[in-house]
Amino acid sequence: MTALSRRRLLQAGAGAVPAIALGARPASASVAAPLTTGVVPSAMAGFDKAMTTFITERDISCAQLAVAKNGKILLARGYGFYSKPGAPIVRVQPTSLFRIASLSKSLTAAAIVRLVQDGKVSLGAKVASLLGLSTTADPRLANVTLWRLLQHLGGWDRDVSKDPLWIDPTISASLGVPLPIDHADIIKYVTAKKLDLDPGTKYVYSNYGYMLAGRVIEKISGMSYESYVRQKLLAPVGITRLRLGRSLRSEAVSTEVTYESKLTNKSVVDQSGAVVPFPYGGFNMPNQDANGGWLASAVDMVKWGFVFDAAGPVLNSTSISRTFAKPETGVTAGGSWYGLGWNVRNNNAGGLNTWHTGSMPGTFSFLARVQNGVSYCAIFNRREETGTPDFDSIDPILGAAIGTVKTWPTTDLAPRYF
Repeated sequence: MTALSRRRLLQAGAGAVPAIALGARPASASVAAPLTTGVVPSAMAGFDKAMTTFITERDISCAQLAVAKNGKILLARGYGFYSKPGAPIVRVQPTSLFRIASLSKSLTAAAIVRLVQDGKVSLGAKVASLLGLSTTADPRLANVTLWRLLQHLGGWDRDVSKDPLWIDPTISASLGVPLPIDHADIIKYVTAKKLDLDPGTKYVYSNYGYMLAGRVIEKISGMSYESYVRQKLLAPVGITRLRLGRSLRSEAVSTEVTYESKLTNKSVVDQSGAVVPFPYGGFNMPNQDANGGWLASAVDMVKWGFVFDAAGPVLNSTSISRTFAKPETGVTAGGSWYGLGWNVRNNNAGGLNTWHTGSMPGTFSFLARVQNGVSYCAIFNRREETGTPDFDSIDPILGAAIGTVKTWPTTDLAPRYF
């Protein structure tokens, strides 16, 4: 979700998945020997051992892992515990909810693709026309299509003009409106400025582009963004836990973990100016909805990944092909590209590896679909912060764990959790 501080593009071999590295990591309660819940077949103990080491080295208090193969969930694990004021300690379950940050983008892109599939809009449609945005400040805005929006080719560069999802006080002051600001305020602020690049010329990761995509979904469907995703994408495949997150600890749902960071920020959810823990009011979760606002569990996200394995009740084969299509800018020097809500590259088995990372203060998540039908998701209640071990290494660590499985189990755990 936030700054892409490093990029690791590994060669896709032996199950390893190349991924983007993000963020910074917090400090908090020790979990030298984390409590665990869920099911780990003995043949897959290598995954569990790798996760336990990763968690211990980074002092992570809440985590999840789910692993699947050929459409069956084979491992589902919760690690650690959390507590809320006045409540007993709760062990993390395989179904506990975490903020998943930018893993949300695969849901938003799929929602647009589903609207296209249903004949409601075209991927070549101009975003400014769809949303009634003025192109006076920059006529190039008229050239931003849904394709370009979802492939991060819209022409916004947060290294130049800053990420508008993370500068609430600046927008509030510029527009002369009180905190908290909303989507309309953010759009008004950005639309009044010039683009940083010609649309379609350069990939630059844009949370703002995906936030706009959420507004397109609402405009075309006549439904709220959350309702459309839950009804049209999730319900048909039996995923019911996902919901949009809220900003404050007091607003958390009962099955949601707590988030940790050593960082603080002035509250952006009110005018108090109070200094708060960054994960709780230091940013506005409702504004993050379509680019990074969902709550989910690792088993939910692995099951969501099955939607892209073959045509089904959510997406047909054309929609899946569109999701993983190469952008007009082509393939990077490392051999990967950004599709619609997924990073993509060819793998050694004649197919595609697809993956995404999510990161915001108090959250780090990673979801991958790799060769031989293997997929996995890991989620943590903190991310890397200055001076601590990196978190992007979860990518090669889980990729290497695939090689420790000599015989894959066949028992599908999905009936336990869905």
